[in-house]
Amino acid sequence: MSAEAISSLMHIPQGAWTADDLDRVPEEVGRCEVLDGVLIVMAPQRDFHSAVMWRLAAALDGSAPEGWRIRTEMTVRLGGKSRPEPDLVAVAPSAVLGPQRTWYLPTEVPLVVEIVSPDSEHRDRVAKHLKYARAGIPHYWRIEEDRGEAVVHAFELDAAAGYYVETAVERRKLVLERPFPMTIDVDRLYP
Repeated sequence: MSAEAISSLMHIPQGAWTADDLDRVPEEVGRCEVLDGVLIVMAPQRDFHSAVMWRLAAALDGSAPEGWRIRTEMTVRLGGKSRPEPDLVAVAPSAVLGPQRTWYLPTEVPLVVEIVSPDSEHRDRVAKHLKYARAGIPHYWRIEEDRGEAVVHAFELDAAAGYYVETAVERRKLVLERPFPMTIDVDRLYP
C-alpha cells in the first residue's frame, strides 16, 4: 500500500469507520478494532494477557468436540460500524473457515473471551459486554487479573431479556457444560 493510500485511510474521521475499513488498515499500524465507527489501536499486550490467552486457547482446544475451532485475535462483525477483536473465540462446526478470512459472524461464535487489560477495562466490562449480548452471542467470558492470578467471569445470554447473566466466577477450576463440556484449570492459566 502506498504512503498516500495509508494517509487517506488513516484520515477517516472517528465515528465514520466501517467494519470493512478494518481490512484496509496496514499491518504496521498494529492490532485494531472498530467499535461504533471508532478505530481503536490496541496497546501492547502484557505478560499476563499473553500467557492467559495462549494457555486458555490450548485448554479450550483440548476440550472442544470435533469440528469446533478455537481462534485468537479474530474480529467479530457486529454490523456495519463495529468489529471488535475478542482475545479468543470458539468457532462452531457450522462456520465456513478459510485461510483468508478476517472476521466471523455472531452466529458462528457461541463463545467470546476478553482478557481485561488496563487500557481495555471499560470496553471489555461494559461496551463489548453489551454489544456481544445484543448480537446474540450465547456465552461471554471476561478474565481479570487479581493479585497475579486469573479470575474467570463466565456469562450466559438470557435471550428473552437480551443481557448476560453471570453463571460462574472461578479462580481454581471452571467446569461448564456449554457451549461444550469442559474443565479448565484456571489456576494454571498464569503464571
